[in-house]
Amino acid sequence: MCLSEPPQALWVSSSRCYWCPSLLTGVSHADARQPGKSPSFSVNWIVGNTDLEVINATTGKKNCGSPSRLCKHMFFARWAKLHGKLSTRTPSHGDMPSMYSEAKLVAQTYQAVKQQLFKAFQKAGLGTWVKKPPEQDQFLLTG
Repeated sequence: MCLSEPPQALWVSSSRCYWCPSLLTGVSHADARQPGKSPSFSVNWIVGNTDLEVINATTGKKNCGSPSRLCKHMFFARWAKLHGKLSTRTPSHGDMPSMYSEAKLVAQTYQAVKQQLFKAFQKAGLGTWVKKPPEQDQFLLTG
């Protein structure tokens, strides 16, 4: 069962954007996850880049021990760089939050879309989003 209409904010102007929460069935309940049946690795890649990144599914790091390009810290660092470029062009853009959790809280569009997504999951009968411990988002952006 797929939602016929995703939340408006989730539409992307691309014919390759699909919304099918039925693929998430079982993931929305913490007790339904069976990590013993999951592979011990994950792979990600970027279109236009020939490098595959293989991640240890237990640690979330590459086999050499360095963090993934998909980790929260890397995303936060890229966002901070973009924020710095925008704030020089738009004086009212605001100060750069120093903590990841603060940056997420002040991102109004992100918060609004996240709430729409949670409501869509509930409406589709997929359960409640399982929240991770808040400590995971309480880190500073360091050089």
